[in-house]
Amino acid sequence: MSIIVIGFVTLDGIVSDPTGSEGTPRGGWALRHGREVIDGDKFRLGRTLDEGVLLFGRETWQIFSRLWPGREGQFAARMNAAPKLVASRTLNATDTAAWANSELLDSDVVDTVKQESRDVIVIGSLSIVHQLMAEDLIDEYRLLTFPTVLGTGDRLFPDGALHGELECLSAEQAGPVVLSRYRRATA
Repeated sequence: MSIIVIGFVTLDGIVSDPTGSEGTPRGGWALRHGREVIDGDKFRLGRTLDEGVLLFGRETWQIFSRLWPGREGQFAARMNAAPKLVASRTLNATDTAAWANSELLDSDVVDTVKQESRDVIVIGSLSIVHQLMAEDLIDEYRLLTFPTVLGTGDRLFPDGALHGELECLSAEQAGPVVLSRYRRATA
């Protein structure tokens, strides 16, 4: 079992509102490079998406649950079919019925992840990412880095994050962005 964080990030490490769906003043920075840059399996999840589980916080899940059920194509079918765990104190089972295979966590996020036997893919959900970082549970980061500097916003790696060494598995240019994969360095 691996915990994989995937996300869009600017050159200065900002992950806030890449698609503009949160309505922030500087949101939508990822879409300025064209929809084709972010559509499809850009993070090369492959079988991991088919055999693992997606983990969302409430806000990210709500955004995705409005967008993905209506999408078509092979990747959309895989996203819609994937099992989804949702961390929320305010949603209920009726709410999560809006997106197939979504299930509310009935325990703490960290405890759930520690007990999960499948690969866990965390999409967005920065508060969850930071909780998992604090417990040193993240095995891999797959990041699409955009040639944008925002100067302000929420950072993937916040001040005071645990020190850690990562190993670069790959970095490849895909149009205006770079897909990079990092995993926890082995001693």
